[in-house]
Amino acid sequence: MPTVLLCPPHYFDVVDQKNPYMSRESAVDRVKARTQWETLCGVLQQNGCEVQTIDPVDGLEDMVFAANQVFVGEKIGYGKFAVPSRMVYPSRHREVPFYADWFRARDYKLIDLDYGDDYLEGHGDLLWHPDGSRIYAGYGFRSTLGGVEKFAAAMSEMGIPVVSLQLVDPYCYHLDTCLCPLNNDAALIFPGAYSAEALASLHKLWKRVHLLTADEAHRFMGNGIVINGSYITPHMTPPLEAILHQEGLTPVIVDTSEFEKAGGSCFCMKTFLP
Repeated sequence: MPTVLLCPPHYFDVVDQKNPYMSRESAVDRVKARTQWETLCGVLQQNGCEVQTIDPVDGLEDMVFAANQVFVGEKIGYGKFAVPSRMVYPSRHREVPFYADWFRARDYKLIDLDYGDDYLEGHGDLLWHPDGSRIYAGYGFRSTLGGVEKFAAAMSEMGIPVVSLQLVDPYCYHLDTCLCPLNNDAALIFPGAYSAEALASLHKLWKRVHLLTADEAHRFMGNGIVINGSYITPHMTPPLEAILHQEGLTPVIVDTSEFEKAGGSCFCMKTFLP
């Protein structure tokens, strides 16, 4: 049974502007946000997931986006590991120790990187290939190239290659907004999010590359969750539905409108555990 970690949105709010989606005028309806979060949890459970939670912390309004604070994995001969992030914004930086403690208490090996002046934002910018054969690493807005290189050096010690991808669209400030692996052969991408070199790399590494439009990407349709034959997404278009059908996936729509005010959706709100 897949296990997934989420953080309840007790203190979720939009208090500043960290990305183009955010505005102080976008008041969060916390009751609606809680309902949306609980619906996402329910859909994950209906699709065979065990949901675990970390306690939210007052004053850490973005802690609900549980994909960003650490990168987690498992390697034969090494065991379960977690790489704590170094977040760009100070308020988000304070989230990391709570997540690190959560994983430490569950016997994950913590890999603490010396970031120096660099940044790395967990599963926001670091995505596993579905078979665990490689990791895709976005940089340019939140994570830095130096942060990715330091991460790649640590992963190379376990024999895990890391593919660096430069992001160029501020609305796709994290890799998880513009790359979604659907299976070992196919991925959704928004081509306008990448440098020419990064886009060429993606086309070489996937047998089937399905293209999202700017509108689809900016409405978080590439920020979906693939789980047990379902694709959990906040919105749907006929072209995307056709792509999912081709790849044997059934769309499941979950409203995340409150969280989209902060620049996040389904994928951002969870971390799969090994």
